[in-house]
Amino acid sequence: MSKPMPEVGETAPDFTLPQDDGDPVTLSAQQPAPVVLFFYPKDDTPGCTTENKDFTAMQTDFALAGAKVIGVSKDTVEKHAKFRKKHELSVILVSDADGQTCEDYGVWGEKKMYGKTFMGITRATFLIDADGKIAKVWPKVKVDGHAAEVLEAVKAL
Repeated sequence: MSKPMPEVGETAPDFTLPQDDGDPVTLSAQQPAPVVLFFYPKDDTPGCTTENKDFTAMQTDFALAGAKVIGVSKDTVEKHAKFRKKHELSVILVSDADGQTCEDYGVWGEKKMYGKTFMGITRATFLIDADGKIAKVWPKVKVDGHAAEVLEAVKAL
């Protein structure tokens, strides 16, 4: 990984990225709402689909807790739009096509699967508080139960 992940207490790296409808999303513009920023490897793969569906299923709970939920991958806005429609997702999906935001959050790096080494996104989640600071980091996410765990952390802010 080129950069380390930001740590609790650090200012979250700001970004402006296009969402699947083409409208830009700027992280700092979400303040003072807390933001759940989850990075996932690829649209329409089993783990990523489950994670997005879990966050979507709890979208109302996150909204009631005052938080915005934003999913980030390097997929194009067109792929995000198809992914959203196919699985009826309600979370914000942004495209980091050039990978700069993935680099800034330290989630782009070497991965291994089935004996092969390749570059990819590490599944990670960051909870960003009302002041734009990192409140909690989940560096290597296991999908099962993750959205519920993140919701509890949001409620504890």
